Amino acid sequence: MDFMMILNNVFAFLEEVVSGISIGSGLKAIGAGLAVFTGFAAAIGEGNVAAHAVDAMARQPEMAGNIRTTMLIGQAVSETTGLYGLIIAILLVM
Repeated sequence: MDFMMILNNVFAFLEEVVSGISIGSGLKAIGAGLAVFTGFAAAIGEGNVAAHAVDAMARQPEMAGNIRTTMLIGQAVSETTGLYGLIIAILLVM
């Protein structure tokens, strides 16, 4: 409950900051486009992690469960960077 309240306050603050900036819509679109590129970087990193995890599972099949769990946690953490970029892009476009 407290986390959601903090998150709502952060989003409200970001909306005030973005709406207070008087830049052209073209620059907002460029900024939103750059923010979306974080998703590409996250995807490349996640693919690299998955490739190395499959390689590790092939070398040590008995550790496959632990490797898979660690890989999924790492990918969930790295996916947040792409989501943050998407949120920033949406806020810039609004």
